[in-house]
Amino acid sequence: MSNKRKVLALCGGVGGAKLALGLSHVLGDDELSIVVNTGDDFTHLGLRICPDIDTVTYTLAGCVNTETGWGRAGETGEFMASLSALGGEDWFYLGDKDLAMHVERTQRLAAGEGLGEVTQALSRQLGVSVPIIPMTDDTLATKVEVESDGGSIILPFQDYFVRQRCEPKLKSIHFVGQETAQPHPKFLASLQDPVLDLIVICPSNPFLSIDPILALPGIRGILQKTAVPVVAISPIIGGSAVKGPTAKIMAELGLKMNSITVADYYQDIVSGFILDRRDVGEADAIRQIIPRVGVAQTLMQSLQDKIDLARETLDFVGLDV
Repeated sequence: MSNKRKVLALCGGVGGAKLALGLSHVLGDDELSIVVNTGDDFTHLGLRICPDIDTVTYTLAGCVNTETGWGRAGETGEFMASLSALGGEDWFYLGDKDLAMHVERTQRLAAGEGLGEVTQALSRQLGVSVPIIPMTDDTLATKVEVESDGGSIILPFQDYFVRQRCEPKLKSIHFVGQETAQPHPKFLASLQDPVLDLIVICPSNPFLSIDPILALPGIRGILQKTAVPVVAISPIIGGSAVKGPTAKIMAELGLKMNSITVADYYQDIVSGFILDRRDVGEADAIRQIIPRVGVAQTLMQSLQDKIDLARETLDFVGLDV
């Protein structure tokens, strides 16, 4: 009898990548698949940039900049300094090592390869054996409506997030192309795998990192109907977000900054929810929304923290660890 487990992780950037790394240490290469948000992807300086895919790839490859959680360790900035000196667009930082990833990806996409094929090839070159699957080979672009001069304008996500540092007040979030972008075939295959044991929604921003995945045609419906446990890990710890604009976005959308809000947001697609020990006082309220609630240390500072949370997530649904 096989003891293999099959786990599918839905993942954004920094926070999601940390749990993905922990899962990769607990599960075998053929037991884990990671589907990554591509709503943040954009073309810049003629290059196709995939921020979340690269963060997950660099994290699993062991070459991520651990201080920032994104980009490559030991990075140099000669290209950016030279570009800036020429008066070029320098608002989006591309390190010299990181630049190679974008150049190679852009060339391969231009030659007709799909994003999934390119992602697998490049991640394997960096020594990553766990499948990293873009949510789609098509274009689904996250855009945000923000206040501007008494009215509102629509901004591409990276313009809002990086160029304007999330300073404009957010009014709404849109996923352009969600009606036509199709889930990656390997994503669908993983969801429909008859021996799938668990679907994990990593502690990524629900509105910017997970929602684009759920916006793809058919995905939300599959998660609502599946008999496989779907477990979300809250990205909120002690009433605040570890990283990124989650707190600001939730406030501007009129949402309370707690794990109860996240649980309510996911209630139609998850069967289990894990929150941080510091938020244990919210557990009873969450059980009114999602019956199965777990409590764990969800702040992942060390590799052991990541492995421990991965183990607790598997144990939560009764998978041997």
